[in-house]
Amino acid sequence: MTRRRALLLATPALLAAPGVLRAQSLTIRQDDFVAPGWTRGVLIRWGDRVTFDAPPWTPQQPTAEAAGAQFGWDARMVAVVTPGPQSDGVPRALLVVAHPTVNAAMAFPGGRDVPAIAGAMQGVSIVNLERRGRNWEVVDGGFQNRRLTATTLCRMGADGGPVAGIAGVTGGCATPWGTLLLAEGGAAEWRQRLPGLDANAVGMLVEVDPSDPSFVPVKHAATGRFGPVDAAAALSEDGRAVVWMTDGRPGGYLYRFVSDGTAGIGALDAGRMAAARIEGGNLRWVTLPQGNPMAAARDAGATAFDGAAGLAYEARRKRLCVAIRGGAGRVLDIRMAAGNAAADTAIAEVLVEGREAPVQPTRRNEAPAAVPAWPWAPATLGFDGDGALLIGTDRGARPGALPEAFYRVPAEGGAPALVVATPVGAAAGGAAVAPDGTVLAAIAHPGATPGANWAQPATRWPNMQPDEPPRSTIVTLAR
Repeated sequence: MTRRRALLLATPALLAAPGVLRAQSLTIRQDDFVAPGWTRGVLIRWGDRVTFDAPPWTPQQPTAEAAGAQFGWDARMVAVVTPGPQSDGVPRALLVVAHPTVNAAMAFPGGRDVPAIAGAMQGVSIVNLERRGRNWEVVDGGFQNRRLTATTLCRMGADGGPVAGIAGVTGGCATPWGTLLLAEGGAAEWRQRLPGLDANAVGMLVEVDPSDPSFVPVKHAATGRFGPVDAAAALSEDGRAVVWMTDGRPGGYLYRFVSDGTAGIGALDAGRMAAARIEGGNLRWVTLPQGNPMAAARDAGATAFDGAAGLAYEARRKRLCVAIRGGAGRVLDIRMAAGNAAADTAIAEVLVEGREAPVQPTRRNEAPAAVPAWPWAPATLGFDGDGALLIGTDRGARPGALPEAFYRVPAEGGAPALVVATPVGAAAGGAAVAPDGTVLAAIAHPGATPGANWAQPATRWPNMQPDEPPRSTIVTLAR
C-alpha cells in the first residue's frame, strides 16, 4: 500500500512491491477508460489548427508549412498559464503543450521519414483557451496562438546572439515570474535527424514569455547542456529564481539552479548549480563547479537515479515531487528546510511505490485478465487545484498487462486513484489544471505499439475513423 517513509537508498531494491488494494481493474483496450465520477472531453488533437493561417489537416499529404501551423504529433508536457481577471468576465487561460517526438512509421503514409516535416511536427504549441458555458475551448486564431519548431529563431542568453531551433522538448513548467521553461530532454534524437540543426544550440532550458507572441525564446547555457527531461520552478525567500531539473538517463541526477539575482528574464544566465545527495531520508544540495554538471555531480557523490523524470512543485505546501521511471518506479516527496526553495537541506520520502503488471500467459482465444490499476513507471507529474498530485505513467517499450494511465493522490496522502486509462500504445503525457479545476491531460501517440504503422495502428483513437490515423489529444477531465 502507499505509505510515506524515509528514503534510505535511491535504488529500486529499496522499494518492495506494495500490497494489493481494492482498486479499479484494467485491461489494455483500443479506447480510453474514464474512471467513475469523471467526465472526459476533447480539447485539441494532432493536426488541429493552432495559428490563424493553419490549413485544414490532410494527414495523407503533410507539408512542413502546414505542420508548423498545426498541433504537433506527440504530446508530453502540459502547462497552463492563467491571466488576470478579464473585463468581460470570460474565464481565459493559455495552454502550452510539448511535442518531443515524431514516429515516422505512425506519422507518415508509407512510414518513410521526412525530416523537414518531422521537425515542424515536433516542438511546442501555445494556444488561447476560453471557457464557454461549461466547457473549455481553443480560441480559433487566438492572438497568442503559435508554434515553436526546429526553425524557430532563438537567442543564446538574455543578451546573446541568434540561434535557430527548438527540439525535443520533453518537459517544463510555468514559472512564478511569469515565463515558461521548456526542457529539451529529447534533443539528441533531433541532432541526428535534422542535419541543419545546430547541435550546440539544443539540449538546454529554453525560456519563453507565453503572453508575448513576438518574444524571442532564450536558451540558457548556465543551467547546463545535458538535456534536462523536466523542470520545475519556484522563488527563494529572498526572491531569487530556483529551478530543479532531472537527467532522465540511467544513473542520472536531480539538479537545482539558484540564480544570483532576482527572478525574471535573464536571471537564469548566472547562478549556482547543485545536485541532490540523499542519505537516510535527508537530502543535501551539493554545490557543483562550473563545467560538465554530470561529471561534477558524479565526483561530488550525488545520488544517481534510475530514470529520473517528471517534476512538480506545489508552492502552498513547499513540496517538490520527483517521478522515477526505472523498474516499477516511484514518486519522491521532497520538503524544503523551513519551506525555503533555496535551502541547502530537505527531507526526502517515498510518496508512491510503483507496481509492475507483467503480461500473464493465456490460453488460445482467451481474453487477458484485468489487473488492478496502480502506477507503473510514473513519468509525468502535476498538481490539481486541491493540491492533489497527478501522476502520468509511461513505461515505454516495456511490455505489460496494464495500460498507461493518470492517477490522483490526495494532498493528505492515500492510495493513488485512477482518473483515466489511455488506449493501447498511448502514454500519459502530462497534466495541468485550468482555473476552474478542470484537468487538462495529454494522451500521447495512441496506437504506437511495436510494429504498428500508419496503415495498421493498434487503435484509431480518438475518432475511431477507418480513414484517419490515431492522434495525440489533450482531453478535459472534470468531476
